[in-house]
Amino acid sequence: MRALFVILIGFTFLASVRTVDQSKFRTCAETAFCGRHRNQSPEDLVAYHEIKSDSVKVVSDHKLTADLILRDDRYAVFDVPQPVPLVLEATLLVNDVVRLRILERDPLYPRYEVSGVLESSGLRPFPHVNDGAASGFKFSASVDRRIRTKFGENSEYELVLHTSPDPFRADLYINNELAVSVNSENLLKFETYRVRPSSSADSNAETSAIDLEEDNSDGVDADVECELDSLGQCVDETIAGDNSGEDPEASKEVVQKVFPEDSPGMWEEKFGTHTDTKKYGPSSFGMDISFVGSKDVYGIPEHASTFSLKTTKGENSGYNEPYRLYNLDVFEYDLDIPMALYGSIPYLVSHDSSKSVGVLWLNSAETFVDISDTEFKTDSGPISSKTSHWISESGIIDLFILSGSTPSKVSLQYATLTGFPTLPPKFAISYHQCRWNYRDEADVEEVDAKFEEHDIPYDVLWLDIEHTDGKKYLTWDSHKFPNPQVMQEKLAVKSRKMVIIVDPHIKKDSSYFVHSDGISKDLFVKNSEGKVYEGWCWPGTVNYLDFFSQKVVDYWADLFQFDKHSGSTPSLFVWNDMNEPSVFNGPEVTMPKDCVHIDKWEHRDVHNLYGMEVHSATYEGLLRRSNNEVRPFVLSRSFFVGSQKFGAIWTGDNKAEWSHLKATTPMLLSHSIAGLPFVGADVGGFFGNPDAELLLRWYQMAAYQPFFRGHAHIDTKRREPWVFGDPWTERIRDAIRSRYIHLPYFYTLFYQSSQDGKPIMRPLWYEYPSDERTFQIEDQFLLGSDLLIKPITEAGMTMTTVYLPGKTSHWIDMHSFARFQGGKDHVIGAPIDQIPVFQRAGSVIPRKERFRRSSGLMKDDPYTLFIILDSEGNSSGELFEDDGFSFQFSKGNFVHRKFSFRSNVLSSISLNRNKSLFQSSTFIERIVIIGYEGTLQTITRSDSNVPIEWKLDREMDSIIVKKPNLRISDDFALEFS
Repeated sequence: MRALFVILIGFTFLASVRTVDQSKFRTCAETAFCGRHRNQSPEDLVAYHEIKSDSVKVVSDHKLTADLILRDDRYAVFDVPQPVPLVLEATLLVNDVVRLRILERDPLYPRYEVSGVLESSGLRPFPHVNDGAASGFKFSASVDRRIRTKFGENSEYELVLHTSPDPFRADLYINNELAVSVNSENLLKFETYRVRPSSSADSNAETSAIDLEEDNSDGVDADVECELDSLGQCVDETIAGDNSGEDPEASKEVVQKVFPEDSPGMWEEKFGTHTDTKKYGPSSFGMDISFVGSKDVYGIPEHASTFSLKTTKGENSGYNEPYRLYNLDVFEYDLDIPMALYGSIPYLVSHDSSKSVGVLWLNSAETFVDISDTEFKTDSGPISSKTSHWISESGIIDLFILSGSTPSKVSLQYATLTGFPTLPPKFAISYHQCRWNYRDEADVEEVDAKFEEHDIPYDVLWLDIEHTDGKKYLTWDSHKFPNPQVMQEKLAVKSRKMVIIVDPHIKKDSSYFVHSDGISKDLFVKNSEGKVYEGWCWPGTVNYLDFFSQKVVDYWADLFQFDKHSGSTPSLFVWNDMNEPSVFNGPEVTMPKDCVHIDKWEHRDVHNLYGMEVHSATYEGLLRRSNNEVRPFVLSRSFFVGSQKFGAIWTGDNKAEWSHLKATTPMLLSHSIAGLPFVGADVGGFFGNPDAELLLRWYQMAAYQPFFRGHAHIDTKRREPWVFGDPWTERIRDAIRSRYIHLPYFYTLFYQSSQDGKPIMRPLWYEYPSDERTFQIEDQFLLGSDLLIKPITEAGMTMTTVYLPGKTSHWIDMHSFARFQGGKDHVIGAPIDQIPVFQRAGSVIPRKERFRRSSGLMKDDPYTLFIILDSEGNSSGELFEDDGFSFQFSKGNFVHRKFSFRSNVLSSISLNRNKSLFQSSTFIERIVIIGYEGTLQTITRSDSNVPIEWKLDREMDSIIVKKPNLRISDDFALEFS
């Protein structure tokens, strides 16, 4: 036992100090299926899939099916059986989304199809086909071999499918211009399930996939003694003609070279000390998708890369490696590389000056994505375009094309399809204080007291793994945390919460109730031999709960009930970490692909889904705990399509370096544009020790990002906001307070996002889609539509250049209140105590400017309306308010106001269509109007002749209305004359 203890302690120590070793993670060249697709030979590309015309069936006016046949004349030449046909399904969905599915007609084994991710409302058929607004599927093979359908409210979209004898291709037109083309590069390659050849040897496991580049086994070897024509047909008479005089063995050798029954990595694959046994053999597929006329594509998080994705193939490639989507635990990740990180969303957004479109490649297996610059051939000539090549290990092709045309419509389409973001409780969008680990209850109490002493607001205090009894989750260390309920109640008195970590690996310990239940109830993932899989993680030897089983979800969710989770209170919430899943002794620090879920699916099929299933089950547990009355808060490191429905995501183990501060904005923009609005990065960097300047600049930036948490590794020095002393404490306090001042604006944005899917944090092009200058800007961002933030990401920098979009717009510097013209670069001062923040002219932003201990104590504080008039003297904005924690808003119990300043009248009207039962007693105590031109004599309410007090602030060039006696939930109109 002592020896085992020493080994585990040593392992834990090594894990705690390790840095990323890229040799532990595979590249495409070291991954057999990726190599087979990425390195297709010219002979392979001669062959192509085609829609068999006589197989086309119009199932309804919004759906058709057809057979896809691989046309390769070499099959006839060598008398080799054709591969089984594929089935194409094309469907028009609600909100102008096109769905293309490609799968085997009669697979030897079932192929996994991602489930539980899409919303039934988003899968409804296109609603306009039957009312004459669109033509429905039309097959015109006799004319140009095309299947066509127009759709959209004004028939502005057209889907065109190319049929036999032309290669399969699907084109999407927007307003008669080609926008997206599927398989125009003829890269569709689909490995159907097969019986393992009897000659296949286990020695494949010893062959590195890197040999694929030299092997060229997918194509015709240079030694093949025949000549192929443009269709790949052998024209050498000695082979194509009568072979009776040839050596049969020689002919067999030729056939095997052209159509190899086996190649390295198809049935076993070795990486490092691990061997992946592929019970069902090769099952991968790939296909290209081109964005015609586009120079920029975004999304496919998570990568520490640029926001506008770099090319990965071609002469001017930014990377020589495709982007990888495979959820992994990567300590201290490197920057500006396409390697996989903690989460995966196989979703790309393309934007150019005339349109936005999105494509969702719904697959949860390991996936690689190449990005390249191409010249797309059209009838009017070549067009510079971006092409993506998607390669997945297993499953089916399930592609959604979001026709969008505008960024906001693409966001709405994605949310309708995959789920709208959840509205978090108000405390969750406030400031969080975390560390691995606050030592004990006394440490917690001292940290809380220091926030009081320094008058710094915060809402949530977090505990990492050391709070547990021997890293057994949902338990407490009885020596360090003997009174967890009392500890939480002391925080709750100040309207503060606590978050604890709960990971999906379960310590192998017969005395631990979760583990004993897992064994007796059959709740754990199995290995390839059908036995409970064992790995290593923080507790030592662990088993992993199988969250693809409903009985596991139910069991896990019930663990959070107050009578089962000892020491928990209603103010305790949850953090899911290590849910990629992380396995310290597993291949690439994760679970082997041949593990089995629910006795049916291999882990290779569902790997990227696992973390979200943990997240979803935990969210369900907190829902049940409150009888579905209180909004949960759950943070997750791993994510997939649909994670926006369950809470917040953070970017993992970043470093206390200026380069990581700089990388935060493009990373979070990538998450945001891919449908994850509630995102953030650890303030100060998780690893390492930031100096005072770096820590301050990080707080200043993070105060304007959706998820705002300070966090640090156990081996780092303490870095709470007061550690460096004044003036640093004062400066950090001001940064945190800026978050609380803008909480009404943040909360309104989160509510709007829950209704329309728009990101909270936005690239500049999202609001200024025709401004090409914005397309590659990644060092500044918009918060909603009305605030623009330029982080300072270099040491010693006190000046910076800011691009302000909108040629006809103006922006107001929120520190100096100076007015700046849009559509230009401006050199702006950035002294150590501030970063550039601008408010858009024409906007109204509600603020709360009284400082409290936490957001909950601000509930009844009055509002200030901060109004910037545009050049026409107009402005507008919104405010959402409810109780901040329950689901009553879903029943209409909220205040949603629209404020407008127009024709010298400031008005407030309700946007709540139903009479709200939620009554707000909160008042507006101040109105600040900047940019008012003309003479002002009086301000009166339209329903009263009583004048309202006001004054002119010449320093701010503003009008300040004091105590207008207006309740926030009331309609009103103030006349300025």
